[in-house]
Amino acid sequence: MPVYCSKHHENHGNNRFCTQCGELLPIAPQEIIADRYRIVRMLGQGGFGRSYLVEDIHKSQQQCVLKEFAPQVEKKLELQKARELFEREAHVLKRLNHPQIPSFHSSLEVSLANKELFLLVQDYVEGDNYLQLLEKRQHQGETFTEDELVKLLQQILPVLSYIHSQKVVHRDISPDNLIWRLTDNLPVLIDFGGVKQLPASKGFWFTQLSGNRTLLGKKGYAPEEQLRQGQAFPSSDLYSLAVTVLVLLTGKEPQKLYDSYHGNWRWGEEIKVNSNLEGVLKKMLAYKPSDRYQTADQALKDLRSPSKVKTIPPYITKIKTMVMAPGKQKIQNTVSKFNNQTQAIAQSISMPLWLRPFAISLVGTSVVVLSLVGSWALVNAVVRSVASISLPQVSLPKLPGGAHKEGSQIKKILNRRQKLGIPEGFFNRTVNAVFYTKNTQIKGRSLTSNSEDAVLRREWYQMAEELLQKLEQAKLSRNARQNLGNYSGKDYDKWKQQANSKQLGKYTIDRLNQETNQKFYRLFPELSRQKLAQQNFGQIWYAIASDIVAKAR
Repeated sequence: MPVYCSKHHENHGNNRFCTQCGELLPIAPQEIIADRYRIVRMLGQGGFGRSYLVEDIHKSQQQCVLKEFAPQVEKKLELQKARELFEREAHVLKRLNHPQIPSFHSSLEVSLANKELFLLVQDYVEGDNYLQLLEKRQHQGETFTEDELVKLLQQILPVLSYIHSQKVVHRDISPDNLIWRLTDNLPVLIDFGGVKQLPASKGFWFTQLSGNRTLLGKKGYAPEEQLRQGQAFPSSDLYSLAVTVLVLLTGKEPQKLYDSYHGNWRWGEEIKVNSNLEGVLKKMLAYKPSDRYQTADQALKDLRSPSKVKTIPPYITKIKTMVMAPGKQKIQNTVSKFNNQTQAIAQSISMPLWLRPFAISLVGTSVVVLSLVGSWALVNAVVRSVASISLPQVSLPKLPGGAHKEGSQIKKILNRRQKLGIPEGFFNRTVNAVFYTKNTQIKGRSLTSNSEDAVLRREWYQMAEELLQKLEQAKLSRNARQNLGNYSGKDYDKWKQQANSKQLGKYTIDRLNQETNQKFYRLFPELSRQKLAQQNFGQIWYAIASDIVAKAR
């Protein structure tokens, strides 16, 4: 397979240097570094090098991140500074010990293709960074909610409190340096390559190189003292964190949220939050470092202060949160009249996919269902499309504008699945298998329709859409898709018998396995080392094989 340098020049897979610009190319998959770390794939690259997912063959294939120091700089002073930053990160990570910071494993100096490389190995954090999460939401017309960002602040401020207590300032806090860890849904702070250590004897510290202070930080995220003067305080990290929150809230870059002419953030225009959160963020974003919170604990204390929280109207929240329908009590009284009937229906039929993961009773949570979907008539339509049953019509007040977004997404998933002819039972089982594997902390409990499960619901929808996309990319025949969930070992035994009796032409059972594996693992590379459960992803493997067999006959 071809490999590409950072300038996107194409090279043969066996090359170690770009034939056009001479740049050191990415390390090839399966290559073993220092007789210990097997390269799985490249995770990303930047100005100072690349990062790879690797397996530690000395520790039962434990997955780690290997950061390669290969700066794309030519000047001696720039190279010296880049190496200093790399060594600083290794030094800092060695002494930091916090569950929301990747643990340090080792630093290495190796020779590869006659070139000295400096490598750092640390924990692999499975999950998307917040920039990736934001981009995925923006594709659906959404951003992070106010409640979610308050929770993010509550979870990450203690991490900043810890690193600041260790006399460390991160200096590069931004959405792409925060990862939402799948195993426990906590934010993890990464990339300490720009850290500054603060000697106890000084209020700030900066590196000097040929008389110039080091200037590090992302434009828009880093405060003035950091970008212009190379000075970094604990309050500088709080500034960057506040900008990160505004970007996740609005989906806009910092430059579009700041009025350069008046020197103000666009509060009340682009940025709309409750008064307490606004007060906390404004103090974090103060121009003068001395006007900001001096510690992360101070910001956390004000964030939790109930006296400053402005009451949000009962039916509408300000930032894309769920909108409840007026007349809740009236609705509950109405639906209680057919309580037994609808509960019996719910137990006897195969529930639509948008109800299945939440285990929503058609009675007990009917108000929530209505706020997700928009009207009881639409609920009836969806249920009838799956189970051919009729429910009593209930006239309800029209929901305020914007309340249909989640219901619209659900209906879109349902229609897309039906159009592809994918059986509902198989589809729900497979999405649930992925969802509960990645969210072990909820121990398989059914999701609720409450606001605290909003993030989990969106994650389920995202997984459902990703599975549909993969099934479309597989280009399966309609017959193969419709049979998903019904394949079994008997099908494989039949194909094996046909191959042995030369009914499949050039195909032996080994070749069938090989081609099916190749196509399957191109679609699902993350499953290459996992045993496939026959009731979910194993069914996709069978479907691919069945199409190959059908063409071979």
